[in-house]
Amino acid sequence: MTTRSFTMKRQALALLLAAVMQNSLAAPATTAQDLLAASDAIRNPDRSFGLNNTLIEYRDGKQIDSSTLAIYARADSKTGQFRNLIRFVSPQRDAGKLLLKNGNDLWFFDPSSKASVRISPQQRLLGQAANGDVMTVNLALDYHASLLAEEEVQDGERQKRASYLLNLKAKHGEVTYERIEYWIDRSNSRPIKAKFYSSSDRLLKTAYYRQFKSQLGVERPTETVIIDGLDPKWITVMRTSDLAYRDVPESWLQRDYLPRFNPEQAK
Repeated sequence: MTTRSFTMKRQALALLLAAVMQNSLAAPATTAQDLLAASDAIRNPDRSFGLNNTLIEYRDGKQIDSSTLAIYARADSKTGQFRNLIRFVSPQRDAGKLLLKNGNDLWFFDPSSKASVRISPQQRLLGQAANGDVMTVNLALDYHASLLAEEEVQDGERQKRASYLLNLKAKHGEVTYERIEYWIDRSNSRPIKAKFYSSSDRLLKTAYYRQFKSQLGVERPTETVIIDGLDPKWITVMRTSDLAYRDVPESWLQRDYLPRFNPEQAK
């Protein structure tokens, strides 16, 4: 074999290897929307479930209010988005009141008046927790996600985490927040932190997801710390417990059924 022939074969082999590498690099990568969906799967079980949610409000480090909710969630077979029925357990003044989210409709029912009133997800429930904050939501269905950066971020335990920073833009006007900056752990897709913005792009609140525990086979956050966008001394802590798969009847998720809902059925 001549030197020229050997050189040409080496060049051909190099070109072939380069083409193989280029094809490999061009293979579809995980998208920002995929990352968001993976994080949704950590926050939410894959079928109907129930849980308790306790909200505690603090001002200047002192507890000033609290409430406990029982939440029942069932995914819509057509959209995949969760529908929710929320029952107020405590304080006593609110016991028995209900919130129903069915599609884009959110209804508040007061048993004392037997009236159901349509409200918005943005209305405040307690402290920095809006109605929409206590609802079970698949963010990937309501928001367009784009990757802003890969960076280190401090989590709710003051530990540094390698993360993906996503920018979430609302797909429609029926969501709680117009835009969200959302940090996801690069090693396991856990939600770390989120910043929530209004339609005028004003920072409304910052949330940290923490206290991950094994629930229904997945390490899920059991506590969310929500900090006011203007006053960092105004904090609401949401703690979840008693997460379990359960049947959530279709009838519970109908506005007309709210006056007939019996808490004993939910036990």
